[in-house]
Amino acid sequence: MNRTQSDQAAEKQTAISSIAKRTVFIRKMLLWVTSSSVLLFCAARLSAQDGAALYKRTCAGCHETGVERTPNAEALKAMSPEQVLAVIEDGDMSTMASRLSGLQRRAIAEFVTGKRFGEPLQTDPSQQAMCADKREFVDPQTKPLWNGWGGLANSRFQDASSAGLTAAELPRLKLKWAFGFPGDANAAAQPVIVSGRVFVGSQGSRVYSLDAATGCIRWWMATASTVRAAISVGAVGAQDGRYVAFFGDLSANVYAVDAATGALLWKVKVDNHPAARITGSPTLDRNRLYVPVSSTEEGSAAASHYSCCTFRGSVVALDTGTGKEIWKTYTVSEQPHPTTKNKNGTQLWGPSGAAIWSSPTIDPKRNALYVASGDNYSDPPTNTSDAFLALDLDSGKMLWSRQITALDVYVAACRMADKTNCPKENGPDFDFGSSPILVDLANGSRALVAGQKSGVVHAIDPDRDGKILWQVRVGTGGVHGGIQWGAAADESNVYVALSDAGAIPASSGVGTEADPNHGGGMFALELATGGQLWAAPPPKCGERKRCSPAQSAAVTAIPGAAFSGSLDGHLRAYSTRDGAILWDFDTVGPHKTVNGVDAHGGSIDAAGPAVAGGMVFVESGYSVWGGMSGNVLLAFSVDGK
Repeated sequence: MNRTQSDQAAEKQTAISSIAKRTVFIRKMLLWVTSSSVLLFCAARLSAQDGAALYKRTCAGCHETGVERTPNAEALKAMSPEQVLAVIEDGDMSTMASRLSGLQRRAIAEFVTGKRFGEPLQTDPSQQAMCADKREFVDPQTKPLWNGWGGLANSRFQDASSAGLTAAELPRLKLKWAFGFPGDANAAAQPVIVSGRVFVGSQGSRVYSLDAATGCIRWWMATASTVRAAISVGAVGAQDGRYVAFFGDLSANVYAVDAATGALLWKVKVDNHPAARITGSPTLDRNRLYVPVSSTEEGSAAASHYSCCTFRGSVVALDTGTGKEIWKTYTVSEQPHPTTKNKNGTQLWGPSGAAIWSSPTIDPKRNALYVASGDNYSDPPTNTSDAFLALDLDSGKMLWSRQITALDVYVAACRMADKTNCPKENGPDFDFGSSPILVDLANGSRALVAGQKSGVVHAIDPDRDGKILWQVRVGTGGVHGGIQWGAAADESNVYVALSDAGAIPASSGVGTEADPNHGGGMFALELATGGQLWAAPPPKCGERKRCSPAQSAAVTAIPGAAFSGSLDGHLRAYSTRDGAILWDFDTVGPHKTVNGVDAHGGSIDAAGPAVAGGMVFVESGYSVWGGMSGNVLLAFSVDGK
């Protein structure tokens, strides 16, 4: 080929290449125009959706009446539409929203939050919120500490050496610092104090390690879902002195992370049911983690098209080094099977339910684990619902069970206008939300003590297959409790907070759950006999909006005092001698936070305060059941020092 031919060939190749490039460019432009048109079309369709009407038709029946753990309108406005959409599509409301289109779900999310998608919401901490120093993480067993939900015996009692605080000093408690959870509407996780750090989860799918003295952030990590259970920290095998933090989330995931850095070591899902969650705190004992599994299927069944119900409560034992399952024991031994069809022709299943809502209790003496179960969701009823259950630590084999309330089969439909999925028994919904407390009695015997949503406190004998020792009624009981999240016990007495939210005695002629100003109160019972030592009535709410005197949160005790949070937003310390109020702090309202996040307090529910090293830590904000929203962790010390 001569030079001219070569030049011509090169020019031809250049032209072909230029045409190809122009073709690619044109195709990209067409694709961009088409995509933009689609986006504009979708936006037009989305804006045409009436979010208010959709909300009224689909959601208001629950969210505006306080049904089954649903946040109210004020709480939803504190969230971002992205957060609400995540719950609608993949969280607790996925079943209820299963018949909505993607555009309808987005319209509802924007309506209830009052925000547009894409509006900035700062959820990651600022650099200023991080701790400046690099203090070393020391042995998690070094006192003072509050590790896990309430100790292996779940007494929620802090001795004098760990508390670092006396009853006489309580009137001098003042707020030392506050920490805000960005964009959250609820703050109901149990704080844990280990190695001078506060470990705590959040509604916004974050776990934080904070400096206990200042509230600055040592580390934080994102999780797949809300973490409300207490975190347990301990050494794992011989991993070069590494200490590990263990916790679960509301998507039934369990995590193990480096306690010093937050680095993820392993993550496992312990139950594949779409409604499964971890509400109760996993219990760490030696090289095993014992995980209680609950669910939201009780609420899902409010929808008449829902095929109720297939979830079974369980306890799962995991190897702490690897996350490998060692055993899993269901609270309902029989697998659910098709039973009947509801009036709409939807297939129903059973038996189901008996969720475990609380932290397992460990008994080294008998090598046993104790839990208390919830109600059944569908017929047929079982004899392991609303019961104390004893499992072998090594194998998970059920050693014995002691049912307290038989035939308690219940779902949210039983309280709705559409009762299609309400089971025949239509039980009273008397779950156990409380962990059994293992105590030694003065006569050398032992007892397991737990309060129930029925308003009754029960004591049974763990050494005689759960023989009932005594039962004492302190409240009316009802869907909202009764006794909700647990009591605290010292060497002589058990201190019980009463919810009875909205409930008034049926003998009054107006049924139950009719008076929002009813409920609350503290009680001291003798461990040996159940005899009542004192009862402290709840202070009145006054004119505060959405205020309830109910005391649902778990109780915490130190020598001479018992702490109880209330739905009215107050945290109070009661004298264990006579029930007199030693200290009272109103957590409601705005708080200036160390991390610069806009935060305010609200109702106190679920978790109780943690006390260690002369400080008291509590979260404030609980918008479900019509309570007051909030997003703050508060830290108190004597004179605020």
